[in-house]
Amino acid sequence: MRFTIHQESRPGKRPSNQDRVAYCYSRDALLMVVADGMGGHLHGEIAAQIAVQYLTESFRSEAAPALADPFAFLENGLTRAHHAIYDWAAQRQLADHPRTTCVACVVQNSVAYWAHVGDSRLYLIRDGRVTAQTRDHTRVRLMVERGELDELMAANHPSRNKVYSCLGGSHAPQMDFSRKTPLHAGDVVVLCSDGLWGPLGSELLSRRLRRGNLLEETPRLLDEAEELGGATCDNLSVVAMAWHDDYDDVAGAISTLAMPLDAFTTEMEAFAELHGQPGDVSDEEIERAIRDITAAIRKYSK
Repeated sequence: MRFTIHQESRPGKRPSNQDRVAYCYSRDALLMVVADGMGGHLHGEIAAQIAVQYLTESFRSEAAPALADPFAFLENGLTRAHHAIYDWAAQRQLADHPRTTCVACVVQNSVAYWAHVGDSRLYLIRDGRVTAQTRDHTRVRLMVERGELDELMAANHPSRNKVYSCLGGSHAPQMDFSRKTPLHAGDVVVLCSDGLWGPLGSELLSRRLRRGNLLEETPRLLDEAEELGGATCDNLSVVAMAWHDDYDDVAGAISTLAMPLDAFTTEMEAFAELHGQPGDVSDEEIERAIRDITAAIRKYSK
């Protein structure tokens, strides 16, 4: 495999960052994940961290060096992450369970497979156009599909961020899966939270990423979304990947051709580094959260 990839997560104007992002790859497979947590005082962060960390650890366990069934991996991973989050909250008798959206994508044999829960999105951009996009699990999206709202009205609707499917809630999550999608050289796959796609929209996002080097343009995209988000800018996160032919000479591209069969590379920021304002949560609370996350993941791991 040969690809260029960049991930980044920012708090925006919020006091803490409840988004989590990661990617992990072996010689023959790549996993990308974005989760957007929901819940007060550290709980949203924990839900998102459990989802992202569970999927990456499962990938490292099962990709040997490719997954036997990418769709089964995504379904099992999201389901078990849901149960791990729910169980973590139930043990603490929380009245309002923390929840998280999640979008995850696997690429192997030049084919992309993705699944999502909630309103974190995946875009497939080919020749500067969005050729595939996830469908938000929100009431507002249902209203658009029924013709009750147009896109402009939906973008400004007060309930636009209310999701009806998530990980960690009291109901089993609704998951949507892609088809097997062959990738062409030059395709760009973008996974992002609503803090990024909300201010930009699909057209502007795709236009910005077609004009230059992905490693340079993705941070600029975040800058633009943060500026457009204004004083109430939400957490905003992205994992963006450009797919290349095996022998393309592209600056900054990663090649896995020489990786050992049992090797993995994982990029995921530490839990404490993403929390937000110093002093908002004590070091002791952070350390306890990290222990709790590890215990929840181990309980539902194979």
